[in-house]
Amino acid sequence: MQKWRQWESAPDSDWGTALQREAVIRPLAEERKLGRAAVQEASQHLGVSRALVYRLIARYRQRAKTSSLLPWKRGPARNTRCLEISREDLLTACIQEFYLAPERPSLAALFQEVRRRFAERQLPVPNYRTMIRRVAGLDPRYAMAKRQGSKPAQEKFGPVGVSTLQAEFPMDVVPIDHTLADVIVVDRACRQWIGRPWLTLAVDVASRAVVGFSVSLENPSALSVSLVLTHAVLPKTWWLADRELQNLDWPMAGLPGLIHVDHGKEFHSAALLRGCQEYGVALEHRPRRQPHLAGHIERLVGTRRGAVHLLPGTTFSHGNEKGAYDSEGRAVLTLAELERWLALQIAGVYHLSKHSALGKTPLDAWQEGIAKRKPPLRFPPSAEEFFLDFLPAVSRMIQRDGIHFHQIRYGDNLLSPWAGRLKKPLPVQYDARNLSRLYVRDPDGQPWPVPYADLRQPPLALWEWLDARKPLRQPGSPGPTERALFANILEPRRIVKAAATSSSPQRRRQERIPPEVQPASPEPTKRPGEPSDDLTPFPVEIWERE
Repeated sequence: MQKWRQWESAPDSDWGTALQREAVIRPLAEERKLGRAAVQEASQHLGVSRALVYRLIARYRQRAKTSSLLPWKRGPARNTRCLEISREDLLTACIQEFYLAPERPSLAALFQEVRRRFAERQLPVPNYRTMIRRVAGLDPRYAMAKRQGSKPAQEKFGPVGVSTLQAEFPMDVVPIDHTLADVIVVDRACRQWIGRPWLTLAVDVASRAVVGFSVSLENPSALSVSLVLTHAVLPKTWWLADRELQNLDWPMAGLPGLIHVDHGKEFHSAALLRGCQEYGVALEHRPRRQPHLAGHIERLVGTRRGAVHLLPGTTFSHGNEKGAYDSEGRAVLTLAELERWLALQIAGVYHLSKHSALGKTPLDAWQEGIAKRKPPLRFPPSAEEFFLDFLPAVSRMIQRDGIHFHQIRYGDNLLSPWAGRLKKPLPVQYDARNLSRLYVRDPDGQPWPVPYADLRQPPLALWEWLDARKPLRQPGSPGPTERALFANILEPRRIVKAAATSSSPQRRRQERIPPEVQPASPEPTKRPGEPSDDLTPFPVEIWERE
């Protein structure tokens, strides 16, 4: 069985090597026949033997992920720092205080300063090559800004502004953005208004097609990005069937070449950065205060927001347009119904309407671009793992009593081989909408669901758990117990449910509570006529001893 290294905890040096290899190995792995010249060129470019190039190609074909190309070396990793903490801190201080100065001292002058400071403290002087490696490891833009000023650093390393994004083929460039929908939605139980939802859109620049979207009552987060990427990348056949829209033609899917985003906090998360790197997707943040660089997504967001103004419960774009219109009183759509309406508007209207800039419909532009595209679109090896790869992750030790996360204990028999035996923590991923299970990646990188240790406890969202902890925290106390925290959640739930008919904030809060235990990653529903996995027990006779 092939062993794979986990990419979440890989050192930056090894991950950089894997990224360099992925750019060279992926085109070779997509070729049916490998030429000797191409392998020799890759060998020289990567600085490895031809035999290793063949092994890397085989590994990537078996599992088309960047982490498949992580180096497997024994001993300490490259760039491992072996100096004692005191000597390392002093060397760092020399570089920061002496070398990164407007006077721009040379490396020779820096080494003289290092020798002087180490001699004053009677510490062994580090090797000259050690100092060179520390300087070479500095961020080039940061070093230039310190030595030459921020303007030269911006001119050399800053992004180059252009009027619009350009893409030759579908899925080459995909901008993503969020906006508050200009419509009020209602809750499922009482059909009373609960507020405006967030709309997240992903657009293909080449065809102007909407490749994915999501609507949610939660503020934009790493989870919102994970949801829209999952919808954009995976085929939508089952997603449409779940919403009884199987007659719609929505062929847009595939891994993008570049994702273009703004500087929102959710677009700087480690989960998004490494998730994109894992699948060979570039991530680009547009410069601040230059919204014209994202003109495609901005115009489409405006178009979709304008479409919802025809819905009952619209809030319009500006307050003066609303007038005496009662948005709350006329709201009728639930969040699920709004999602279905948006799918119909996108795939059934927008994709079939002639685009003024293209002179054709987005669907036609997509189909023509796909026919001309070489190589073909890429897809993730596992649809189930793709969603998980973009979820936020934390490191946790596998203890004998399970995993502890936010004072909740999780346990399962699959943890038994690792409990108390692993000396390093494992990456643990979670879905903030439902904490009833975590996803633990084993040493081979395979994710496994781990439920509550106490299965009697109800599913809950992360925001509920954090709210419940606030009143129970006392200065100097050891902290609330898991049982007390769950009790502090269930009682407010009963109060919220009773008050939901009269208070819109309480109805919105009730709508955000997870209704039941569901898997975090989207799973296809069964086709009509397929046998069900639910087993109905046969009636049995009960025998009792007299």
